[in-house]
Amino acid sequence: MKIPEYILIVASSGRMLAQAAKKAGLKPLVIDLFADLDTQYYAEAFVQVSSLAKKQLTSAVDYFIKQYAVAHIIYGSGFEYYPESLHYLAGRLLVLGNSPDTFAKLHDKPGFFSSLKRLNIPHPEVCFTAPAYADNWLVKPMQGQGGLGIKYYHPQDFIEPADYWQKYQTGKQYSVLFLADGTELQVIGFNRQWVISLSESREFIFSGIINSCGLLDKQKQQITDWLKKLIPEFGLKGLNSLDFIQAGGVSLVLEINPRPSASMQLYDADLLTRHIKASQGELTTYCGHTGYTGYQIVYAVQDVTIPDGFEWPEGCMDLSKSGTVCHTGQPVCSIITHQDQAHSVMNELLIKQLNLNKRFSTHYGIQS
Repeated sequence: MKIPEYILIVASSGRMLAQAAKKAGLKPLVIDLFADLDTQYYAEAFVQVSSLAKKQLTSAVDYFIKQYAVAHIIYGSGFEYYPESLHYLAGRLLVLGNSPDTFAKLHDKPGFFSSLKRLNIPHPEVCFTAPAYADNWLVKPMQGQGGLGIKYYHPQDFIEPADYWQKYQTGKQYSVLFLADGTELQVIGFNRQWVISLSESREFIFSGIINSCGLLDKQKQQITDWLKKLIPEFGLKGLNSLDFIQAGGVSLVLEINPRPSASMQLYDADLLTRHIKASQGELTTYCGHTGYTGYQIVYAVQDVTIPDGFEWPEGCMDLSKSGTVCHTGQPVCSIITHQDQAHSVMNELLIKQLNLNKRFSTHYGIQS
């Protein structure tokens, strides 16, 4: 297919996709919640909205269609809470990625886990009514992202109607980034990811990811075989990621993220163009990557206001404008690094985070 000149990007945070689009030679137009400094730099034009609800998007979409004649859209994170907005956007522009119906099917948890069972793909035990005993159960939202809303189950807690229960499994968390054309797949890479506990109600928040995992070839092949079943089952297209946990030598599927995920930043390749082509049924050759890349979100350890003229350390992204208030537990920015060795990546991420906290300590007394 012909790659469009302008592309509309809509996400809770559009920086990653805008950066990828700019790198691919496209002209990104962005609607997101933050309009951070990087997004403004990469975007041809942007509109900041307060949410991804349809009523917040309508005027911005109208503006971009009228001013730029944009006809294609790529969506990112945040629509887990506003699936109806995807249907609205699909009625206005050509969606490059999974259809709203596919997106909805993957967030229909009873249907998703039923499909896994039918396809003989193992997953942690789940239930949609309160379990008979409380030990080792998690409460998870039917629609969520980044670990928000996941917490340990206590019978005395109030449970939202849109929650379900999943048996807690100890083990390491992984993901696999892949391209799909609706029937076939192309694995981009396996990644290890980690979470951070920010409070009793935010115990499993996504913190970081690295394209190094230590999985055996046979374990990778098993996941790949499962993807060969799941892609035609749901008609997956474009960039997607599958999250799974390795528990006692057994892989268990957690969920599929039917959109470009944070892990696409770990690979030095034009994955956005490949996403566009895969969405239209074309899988192009991917030659792999060298070295290791890690990405991590830095959360505020206490309330901070970004000072005027603040000098962000090298490797920081998703930079808030001066005057922005980052409350305790909210993201301050994200950091990324590339090294020849995986352990060097982890060390460098830690150093970058410490250096960032030291700079803030000058203004707010944050201890590193």
